[in-house]
Amino acid sequence: MRVVVLDDAELNNLLMMEALRPILGCEARDFTRPAEALAYAQAHADDLGAILTDYDMPGMNGVAFITAIRSVPALATVPIVMVTSIEERRLRREALEAGATDFLNKPCDPIEIRARVANLLALSRAYRQQRDHAALLEREVAAAVATVEAREREIITLLMRAAEHRDTDTGNHIARVAAFVDLTAQALGFTAEECRQISLASTMHDVGKIAVPDAILLKPGPLTGEERAVMERHAERGQRILESSTSPIVRLAAEIAGTHHERWDGSGYPSGIKGEAIPLSGRIVAVADVFDALTTERPYKAAWTPEKARVFLLDNAGTHFDPRVVAAFLSRWPDIVAQVASATSKAA
Repeated sequence: MRVVVLDDAELNNLLMMEALRPILGCEARDFTRPAEALAYAQAHADDLGAILTDYDMPGMNGVAFITAIRSVPALATVPIVMVTSIEERRLRREALEAGATDFLNKPCDPIEIRARVANLLALSRAYRQQRDHAALLEREVAAAVATVEAREREIITLLMRAAEHRDTDTGNHIARVAAFVDLTAQALGFTAEECRQISLASTMHDVGKIAVPDAILLKPGPLTGEERAVMERHAERGQRILESSTSPIVRLAAEIAGTHHERWDGSGYPSGIKGEAIPLSGRIVAVADVFDALTTERPYKAAWTPEKARVFLLDNAGTHFDPRVVAAFLSRWPDIVAQVASATSKAA
């Protein structure tokens, strides 16, 4: 490992270098100028094992040099020995506060120098081994988590497609809604992980429709009052299906399933809650779900243009929809339009 020796007196450096020479695996380099020593330390931070610095030097004293070293993240743990002939408690305190690890008094005993530096190099090696092992574990954990998340995402997607296989457009619908939800969550300031979770959870928003008869689910015309009541029960059923899970994403999906048909003014279903009493997840999916329903062809209607659907959202912000969520959704308008265009081209 490398060792930096810094002293403005070349003779002192020579004596220090001679003292370090017998240490196996030690490559020492001496400097008389702090700036050059600092540059060298930064360039060799990966294998720098220790630094020995004088205190009384022109331009930058030893405490200032230690402070400069410690300001470099890669050098934050490198052992630093202050070598000085000044016997002042104040100096020792300042050096320790700046980040000094140990002290040596001039004139130095070569045997003591070798012993202390050898111990510090062993400390540096142990720290690096621990750091490398921790980094390896972190990578392994991240890979394992990514694998679990990928499998969870795959299982959820397959289950949703299987659960609603009767509706030939459902798979495309949940993919589009998930994309819209992701864009909206980004605009609202969600973290990347939060966006991933709510986007994946949104794919289960209509899982309760597995209990809706085909005659109602696929009916080409308007529903009767009784049929509408059966259809609306899918929100509560979806929540009950999902809420017993211990998976955070599935529990978030349960929240979405049970609230994405609630309305900002309280006129929605199944509970008639309003305003911010509706979970934000449900308010986000409400906008994404309705926009996709409007801009895609259904058995009972033709597809609306994105601009017509945009006007509908604006007209119903504050009644059906949370105005803040509508604003966030529309702030990503070029991306929204691109999603609609992509879906249209695939359908064609």
